[in-house]
Amino acid sequence: MAERRSKPVAEAVAEATRASGRSRKGRRGRPSDVFGGELRRRDVFPLLVLHLLAREPTYGNRLIEEIEEISGGVISVNPNTMYPLLRELERRGLIEGRWEHPDRRTRRFYSITGEGREEYERLRGDLAPFLDSMIRTVTLIQREIYGDD
Repeated sequence: MAERRSKPVAEAVAEATRASGRSRKGRRGRPSDVFGGELRRRDVFPLLVLHLLAREPTYGNRLIEEIEEISGGVISVNPNTMYPLLRELERRGLIEGRWEHPDRRTRRFYSITGEGREEYERLRGDLAPFLDSMIRTVTLIQREIYGDD
């Protein structure tokens, strides 16, 4: 019975790998990177940042907290990842940053631009198949391990 269920799991992992735009052949890292590493390599973080900024302007540490809240603590973003991403998004004109108090550098609040909204919509469409494949893969793994408990 386990062999019969293992095939769909393997197929789902392969599908998630294909959806990520990478092949297993020549990949660095472990096969499990499709769950952790691919989320970081893909545009998931920019998508999350643009999503949150589309709701309301906010600052970097709050974005980190919100991503951790959204993911139930599964995705952890450190400042060394977040702030370079914010600078890159700002350089590309997708977000705009303003100091809370321009006369002294306190918090920098970011807001999404018109171009950022367009990129957000593009990323939503592009990443949907990848995220769907991740959901299917995790569901199949859960079914394999826990069955119909």
